[in-house]
Amino acid sequence: MTSRNTKTPRLPFPTAVSALALSLFLTACGGGSGGGETPTNSDGPGQEAPENNDSPDQETPEDEDQDSPQGSVSPTFTNIAVHDPSVTKVGSDYYVIGSHLSMAKTDDLMNWERVADVVTPANPLFDDVTEELADALGWADADTLWAADIIQLSDGRFYMYYNACRGDAPQSAMGVAVADNIEGPYENVEIFLRSGWEADSALEPGAVTEGYIAENYDPRIHPNVIDPHTFYDHQGNLWMTYGSYSGGLYILQMDPSTGLPMPGQGYGTHLIGGNHSRIEAPYVLYSPESEYYYLFSSFGGLGAGGAYNIRVARSLSPDGPYLDYAGNDVAEVKSDPSLPLFDDASIEDGAVKLMGNFQFANGGNGYVSPGHNSAYYDEELGKHLMFFHTRFPGRGEQHEVRVHELFINADGWPVVAPHRYVPTSEADEAIESSISEADVPGTYELVNHGLDITAQIKSSVTIELEDGGQISGEASGDWTLGADNAITVTLDDEGTFEGVAARLWSPSEQEFVVTFSALSVDGVAIWGSRSLD
Repeated sequence: MTSRNTKTPRLPFPTAVSALALSLFLTACGGGSGGGETPTNSDGPGQEAPENNDSPDQETPEDEDQDSPQGSVSPTFTNIAVHDPSVTKVGSDYYVIGSHLSMAKTDDLMNWERVADVVTPANPLFDDVTEELADALGWADADTLWAADIIQLSDGRFYMYYNACRGDAPQSAMGVAVADNIEGPYENVEIFLRSGWEADSALEPGAVTEGYIAENYDPRIHPNVIDPHTFYDHQGNLWMTYGSYSGGLYILQMDPSTGLPMPGQGYGTHLIGGNHSRIEAPYVLYSPESEYYYLFSSFGGLGAGGAYNIRVARSLSPDGPYLDYAGNDVAEVKSDPSLPLFDDASIEDGAVKLMGNFQFANGGNGYVSPGHNSAYYDEELGKHLMFFHTRFPGRGEQHEVRVHELFINADGWPVVAPHRYVPTSEADEAIESSISEADVPGTYELVNHGLDITAQIKSSVTIELEDGGQISGEASGDWTLGADNAITVTLDDEGTFEGVAARLWSPSEQEFVVTFSALSVDGVAIWGSRSLD
């Protein structure tokens, strides 16, 4: 199955855009929201290997070597490949749905079970998705679906927000389908958003259809209607964020009784991006701990050479404005229109970079192009969780789902746990979540994620957190531990980072170790993971 066409785009573009740029526009359909047939290590955005052919649903020997503890502590992992995972919790099960109508579930956040995959009549989420969603596939001239999202509304039914995209232009359709069970079967309701148009369609260029397509569609300022995420705010209002590349990311207020957009909004409110900047996959999480809304997005391209990285901005209101660490409105973050398409230099200091390519030394875990995340606050656990797909050093375009805990730092910003989620109860009930000052000193591997959008893998360096609060080794500075595991790390020539210390399962040490994750006022993330003697 091919998720992108290589036909010449039929959308009008500014005359300054070259033929080469037009050929590159195949990335505009999410850049990171679907898959092609051919694995590639190109630095160009939007390249993706087959979603499941090269990523086994069960642990490979390599996974076991890296992730399966030995001895008395032995959590197990059954990994899964779902690109662009969007999370919904039903009962005790967490479901993720992604591109290509792929779905999986877990009840422990470590072992996954496949539910559905691939856009064919046999996919169990629809009686026959190729017939049910024929209008959307036809509009997009596509044979697959991109990153979907599911929410259970107050009527108890499950609403799937699906989308299809042409691939070489932002010619996309988004709609909603409804089911009584999260595992389907879903029945189509309607398409409610379109971007672009077809030359052979009855719709004229710039025409208004169903009230939601912009007149005189311009891909530099109007959104590509893919990558939806629908959520309730803390007052019970319903919203949907969406968008990828093209004119940026947008938000619409939705009618909670129908699951459709409230009338009169057009494409909605612009939040971030534009001028074809490589920004996509919006997802909003409200934290009852900080009382902020966090807008996550992915910058860069999804492939192993694409430099995908996860960013965040925050707001006191679900529809923004969303601000960076310094208080700047990220709506201004967009590519320079005078530069070639997909200019990353214009946006690399935009929003807070939570994580990108990294590798812990000595056989520790590492990720390549982590991105297109969703997030969930689990009231029962009292934890913020982040779900995302990632590739891995030395494994080409293979990708799998990972779940990491999020912590809120002293400044009210989320920081990402350096290692995947494993509850401490999997090891020993004696392991305490609280960390004392005496627990911290030791040798650590330090990763600095920086702000750049780069395919370079950021390798860790070795530092020593000493008794008395000094830091020495390949970086120097000082550290202090505050209440509730809050940690402040100051690195000479790098500044001060506010973060959280936590005990996490280390795949290299095969034990729970003290770690820290922290952010600077410049929006740079650092991670530390203790190495044991």
